Amino acid sequence: AVQARQRSPKRIRRRSSSSPMLRFCLALLAASASALRVAPAARAPTVQAARAPAVAMAAAADDFVPDMQRRTIMNLVLLGGAGVPVLWLAGGYIYFLVPPGGGGGGAGVTARDALGADVMAAKWIAANPYPGRALVEGLKGDAHYLIVKEDKTLYDFAINAVCTHLGCVVPFNRAQLKYICPCHGSQYDFNGKVIRGPAPLSLALAHVNDVDGKVVLSPWTETDFRTDLAPWWK
Repeated sequence: AVQARQRSPKRIRRRSSSSPMLRFCLALLAASASALRVAPAARAPTVQAARAPAVAMAAAADDFVPDMQRRTIMNLVLLGGAGVPVLWLAGGYIYFLVPPGGGGGGAGVTARDALGADVMAAKWIAANPYPGRALVEGLKGDAHYLIVKEDKTLYDFAINAVCTHLGCVVPFNRAQLKYICPCHGSQYDFNGKVIRGPAPLSLALAHVNDVDGKVVLSPWTETDFRTDLAPWWK
């Protein structure tokens, strides 16, 4: 019994010395358990915060969808912006295809040379002897040919140099004594009568008069002596 009594304090000391270690382990387990329980709760606001901007962006995108009235206005604006240049180009193309008007003007005008000076009959005849001919600016600003005779006088008519097909200026071929259009090959005889297409009509005429030594052109309104028809350029 005495030995048992003597051993008991040792056991009590061992138990008392091991209790701090046990408490420390229990504290660690409790702390880890609490951390595991708190972590999932802390992640929930992050997911909600990530979803909130996406919902806001979707709502904002829905707000910018135009209604039918806005779409109609936008389509009209686009159509108008594309139609203006198309119509402008089409108008210029159609204008180019329309045959030009003939050389008639209201009253007579003084012919002008390439430098804009008045054409003097005597100087012009000396500078452009038969059978050559040269251009002057005449009625409506169109180019006209003054024709010099063999007796060194001017014919009483001038020939409008604008082709009746598409409006090219037709040069005079001195070797063949006729006008040949360089654009599409139309040909006119010595007096400007059409002899080969695609030009549909003869070159327009204008009267030539010598007024105080200057060459004056005036509209030709009589019958065309080349075709015995009324002038188409009236």
